[in-house]
Amino acid sequence: MRRLLAALSAATLLAGCGWGGADAATGPGGNGTIEYWLWDSGQQPGYQKCADAFAAQNPGLKVHISQYGWDVYWSKLTAGFIADTAPDVFTDHLAKFAQFVDLKVLRPLDELGPTSDVQDGDYQQGLAELWKGKDGHRYGTPKDWDTIAIFYNKAALTAAGVDPAQLGNLSWNPRDGGTFEKLVAHLTIDDKGVRGDQPGFDKNHVKQYGLGSDGSGGGGWGQTQWSAFTGSAGWSVTDKNPWGTHFNLDQPAFQTTLSWYFGLVRKGFMPSYEQIGGANPIGPDKEIQSGIAAMGLSGSWMISTFTKLTDAAGKKLDIGIAPTPIGPTGKRASMFNGLADSITTLSKQPENAAKWVKFLSGAQCQDIIGHSGVVFPARPEGTQLAVAYNRDQRKLDVTPFTDQVKEKTTFLFPVTTNAADITALMNPRMDAVYIGSAPVSSLTTLNDQLNKLFEVAQ
Repeated sequence: MRRLLAALSAATLLAGCGWGGADAATGPGGNGTIEYWLWDSGQQPGYQKCADAFAAQNPGLKVHISQYGWDVYWSKLTAGFIADTAPDVFTDHLAKFAQFVDLKVLRPLDELGPTSDVQDGDYQQGLAELWKGKDGHRYGTPKDWDTIAIFYNKAALTAAGVDPAQLGNLSWNPRDGGTFEKLVAHLTIDDKGVRGDQPGFDKNHVKQYGLGSDGSGGGGWGQTQWSAFTGSAGWSVTDKNPWGTHFNLDQPAFQTTLSWYFGLVRKGFMPSYEQIGGANPIGPDKEIQSGIAAMGLSGSWMISTFTKLTDAAGKKLDIGIAPTPIGPTGKRASMFNGLADSITTLSKQPENAAKWVKFLSGAQCQDIIGHSGVVFPARPEGTQLAVAYNRDQRKLDVTPFTDQVKEKTTFLFPVTTNAADITALMNPRMDAVYIGSAPVSSLTTLNDQLNKLFEVAQ
């Protein structure tokens, strides 16, 4: 197992940025202290309230929370499995958990007393089932879920004479981009003040792009980049999900969609790979804040970040949210992802850890998180609290995210084995397509390489 973990660590470190973040915990908790790791600093205050409530109800137990940035988090966690310093409980992601299950570093929660009676029906439909391995065991309890929508700067739309209500009826296609591309072009402005849909537009000297960019999407199946477009074109990553065994990157629906999507860069409507920082993009939030972009696709976990954006003078930006555009299938689409809490096999107090995991997935903690408005908790009641918080406290309508679930226009984040190898293969190839140094058709070769991973596994 250690050899496999070492390989996983190497692949993870390739995508990481080195060590950092909070002070390192020394390993799994002991003497009643449960070590818990998460990566989102925005969620930490809410979960500290949950930890305080848990300690009050469980005398002799307490939770120590460590928070690390995304890249550091996974590098440190993988290294912790190798060095026996991983935490008792950690926030898990669908892109990672399958390989952790294969490596047998997660405890089956259905075999621990406190989590043996977790009910699938308590959570948003389909969430709980995602955290069951091929062996039928549960390896995570749902904590939250997310979808994708469009964030936009209302001032940029006003300056362009665009009614925000128009964004609710946009459509796209891979031939001419539809009304979505027309809006993106109109919101694009060169350094002479000429818009992208006007004569004389200079695509090589753009001041404001109509659509921001979050990178090539290689590491996360285009979740905040192109997945809303490939999904609404009727394309699926694998032959089945979860646990697919054949990839579909060679299909026309995928390649024509990406040809159109990255073609926005060539037209000057979306920033280039270099302009967003290459492999470590600054993201649509920073692009909108700086005026580089008028709007951008992002996830619901970024709501709090976008609502805090200010301009150069320190004035708060007025941000709006719109649904993803309708695609060739006649429907919108959004990747549906969820996080869960998992217990490591290194925990010296698995029953205590399971008490904490059960509390995290329970109504009291999920309501606390809902009241914070940072994410959508896995329990529907918690989600409604988050919607209400954003509506009443932030004056922000976040229903473009929740409507995707209500209208059943979501598709699941792909859950497969070989996650680390897949990421290592995809990142450079997708970056090359974004840069323009490789054609979209080159992804057929990538598809063959990915499929061979399953042949080797068998």
